Amino acid sequence: MTEYIMNDLNNMQDADEEEEDMADLVDDDENAYSQKREQKVIKSEFKHEELREIGSSAIWSLSSWKPGNGVDKLRDDNFLTYWQSDGILPHIVSIQFPQKVNVVQISLWLDFKNDESYTPNKITIRAGTHNGDLQDLRTVELDEPQRWVDIQLSGDEVLSRTSRPVGAHLFQIAIKSNHQNGKDTHIRQIKVFSQKLPLFYEDDSDDDIPFKTVEFSMHETVR
Repeated sequence: MTEYIMNDLNNMQDADEEEEDMADLVDDDENAYSQKREQKVIKSEFKHEELREIGSSAIWSLSSWKPGNGVDKLRDDNFLTYWQSDGILPHIVSIQFPQKVNVVQISLWLDFKNDESYTPNKITIRAGTHNGDLQDLRTVELDEPQRWVDIQLSGDEVLSRTSRPVGAHLFQIAIKSNHQNGKDTHIRQIKVFSQKLPLFYEDDSDDDIPFKTVEFSMHETVR
């Protein structure tokens, strides 16, 4: 009788080990898919000169900054300067437009070689009409980025001539983590791109904003 019980226990242990192995395989597959998807999210068929940079018409604000490394460093077209945060994560860059604008891509110049632990590792892009109704559009995880990181905002995985822009008043970049568990962050440049006319897509729909909440619909148009 004892022998049968031991055999049953051994079989149960073998089954548990098989389940753990299968779980590990599933986790590996999910991680691989997630990484593949994140890589697709930041692809674009366009060079920057083929898009229209509209960041100069917005009001820019930061959650924190070191003296001498403020918001002006994000817009000075100088890759040798940078914004440096001075607070706790997440670090926030808010880009407020006076009216609704159509944005297809937000691009950040990141320099892991020089900035190391100050380099963002996980970034979320949000959009809405005001701080109270912001919704997440994209979250990307980066691996030692160097030069421009182009984050396209349409519902497609790759920005193309058929992509729909995102229409909103407020865009927010949230730095959720940095490489090597760094506390503060460096971003050297940020560009906000709209499409050049004519519009990329051919669509008779008036729904240019991928937000479906009741609150957002109430504030979508100016009366």
